[in-house]
Amino acid sequence: MNNMLRKCTTGLLILLFSWNLTAKAAEGMWIPALLKALNESDMKTMGMRLSAEDLYSINKSSLKDAIVHFGGGCTAEVVSSQGLILTNHHCGFSQIQSHSSVENDYLKNGFWAKTQSEELTNPGLTATFIARIEDVTDQVLTGTQDDGEGAAEIISRNIRQIESEVENGEPNHEAKIKPFFYGNQYFMIVTKTYRDVRLVGAPPSAVGKYGGDTDNWMWPRHTGDFSVFRVYAGPDNEPADISDINVPYEPAKHFPISLKGAQPGDFTLVYGFPGRTQQYLHSRAVKFVTQVQNPAAINMREKSLAIIDAKMAESARWRIAYAAVQARISNYYKKWIGENRWLDKLDAIRVKAEMEKEFAARIDRDPDLKKQYGDIQEKLLAHYDNGDKYLMARTMLIEFFYVGPQFLRFTNAFTNLVMYPDKMSEEEIQEEVDRLKTSVANYFKNYSPETDQKILAALYPEYIRHLAPDLHPEIHADLAAKYDTDWDKYAADLFEDSYFTNQEKLTKWLDGYSAKKGKKLQSDPAFALMQSVLDAWRERSAANYAQFDGNLSVLMKDYVKAMMTVFPDKTYWPDANSTLRVTYGKVEGSEPRDGVEYTPFTTMDGVLAKYVPGDREFDLPEDYLQLARNRDYGQYADKNGDLVVCFTASNHTTGGNSGSPVINGDGQLIGINFDRSWESTMSDIMFDPERCRNITVDIRYVLWVIDKYADARRLIDEMTLVK
Repeated sequence: MNNMLRKCTTGLLILLFSWNLTAKAAEGMWIPALLKALNESDMKTMGMRLSAEDLYSINKSSLKDAIVHFGGGCTAEVVSSQGLILTNHHCGFSQIQSHSSVENDYLKNGFWAKTQSEELTNPGLTATFIARIEDVTDQVLTGTQDDGEGAAEIISRNIRQIESEVENGEPNHEAKIKPFFYGNQYFMIVTKTYRDVRLVGAPPSAVGKYGGDTDNWMWPRHTGDFSVFRVYAGPDNEPADISDINVPYEPAKHFPISLKGAQPGDFTLVYGFPGRTQQYLHSRAVKFVTQVQNPAAINMREKSLAIIDAKMAESARWRIAYAAVQARISNYYKKWIGENRWLDKLDAIRVKAEMEKEFAARIDRDPDLKKQYGDIQEKLLAHYDNGDKYLMARTMLIEFFYVGPQFLRFTNAFTNLVMYPDKMSEEEIQEEVDRLKTSVANYFKNYSPETDQKILAALYPEYIRHLAPDLHPEIHADLAAKYDTDWDKYAADLFEDSYFTNQEKLTKWLDGYSAKKGKKLQSDPAFALMQSVLDAWRERSAANYAQFDGNLSVLMKDYVKAMMTVFPDKTYWPDANSTLRVTYGKVEGSEPRDGVEYTPFTTMDGVLAKYVPGDREFDLPEDYLQLARNRDYGQYADKNGDLVVCFTASNHTTGGNSGSPVINGDGQLIGINFDRSWESTMSDIMFDPERCRNITVDIRYVLWVIDKYADARRLIDEMTLVK
């Protein structure tokens, strides 16, 4: 593509992106660097009193400097000049769980550091800040031709060169270039990552997970879904490894906090790192997701959850041990159920199919478009037909290997000692043995072989059933011949005979390790299953899936570009890809179905109404109840004397927006985003402005818990409260 054509294409894209923005103001996840050109006027019309530069600037401090990519999967926000950050309870859950024990049950009782010296370190947890976002489309596409041979390699080479130039010239910064609109545009995100992030406080799970799985993805909601961390830096305020000499990070910006709250119709803005949306999927792909992929994953997770929930109910020990695992599995289990239900309610497949029919008709009427895009849908359909089984193989690998029986992932860590000891020096072997000894102790502390055995028996036949026969792991033929369909017997035999499901046997093996002894475990039943499952993926599916995915991106690049050309009156925004985005809307309820009306606010009265003594999901601590019943809300009460707990708004959010700041028109923090209503779970594929609502924990409730309940006034004193 020559320079003139690239400039014309970029200009066309900007025009298309900005067209008809007011038609669906609540839809879209917008790139902060483009807000001034695309969204500022619309946001101000809706009630924003900031400028686009107040939200994003590289010339001065702006609110982007107070946004944190928390652990690479959630969002957090800086709320003090000493690096204090807020995120969701469920985002900090694994850290809270890792510090918990029967003696110090922070999950049950909460945790509040009385001083900075009591704040708890979390190895591996990171806080990433955005330095800048740049459109590098022209540089990335330099030397390429449309659909030309070798274009992908040229693009990859250009990306590597641009990234390395930035990283070599800017210490402590990382550059990452990502495609937008399937490669019609490229942006470089330059970041700085801090590696010392400490747990400061967390409410009891009875508050942070109030309502549990029953209320998850639901409205009305009464969940105090927040936790408190602090970012630490070296004495120079730069990133540093965890150390006693580190000091609280001094941010360029932190959020002021509004005690006024919000009213229906008020402007709201969510700033964060949404993970993944797929709004441009073809109807054929939506059909596969809703009728094949989701049902299989839902079925497998349902079986796992039934086993895990029963184990957690046995004792406090197992409740703590499996808390993070259960939360990770259950979240998307319920999300996919809602996604399927509401895509069906919206008749999404038919709606997309009608659009595709009109798309084809318009192309047929234009000779130039027909020449360029006339066969794009046929190519997509044929591509999906050829790739379905590899998509399913990837889904099953995730659900069985990465979400299913824990011993599979654990066993994989021993591959070097079992398979390749001859390729390691004696020093390397000893380092590996020492590392794995620590891993074994930590693993079995939170592991029930009995539970994992049941999960294996329940999930293995489902894993096999959803795989194409030619993609089955090699071991399956022998297992089927030996056990027929008695997978309970297979699981029992594996757990009886394997070293990797028995702490005592495995520890003795490590204590007396030799290369000869290591190789003998290649036939261990757990290792053999793990190896065969991974080999089946690597040898029969991985390359085919990669080819399918790569070619799909090429087809989708043309498909999306064609849509922009054929339907110039529509609004276009790039799918979420874990990069920093802004979404905006207003505080409002919804009428998701006939006879049902959701108001936008919940209060402490609703918390108490749901309270069930001794219930796993709706119990509350006695000291909390006393404060709530006394209506001791202090300065956090609204004008009616109530304590608002949660509210809904029409911001377009998805996974990764968990923990995102929700701000008002003045840039003040009014809440922490933590969920969507169940009717909104389809919004990753199809957004409905009448139904889709994000759910936010009101910042005044957060402050009330910190101040009145936890008596952690020192944290309140750090914050900038706007009365």
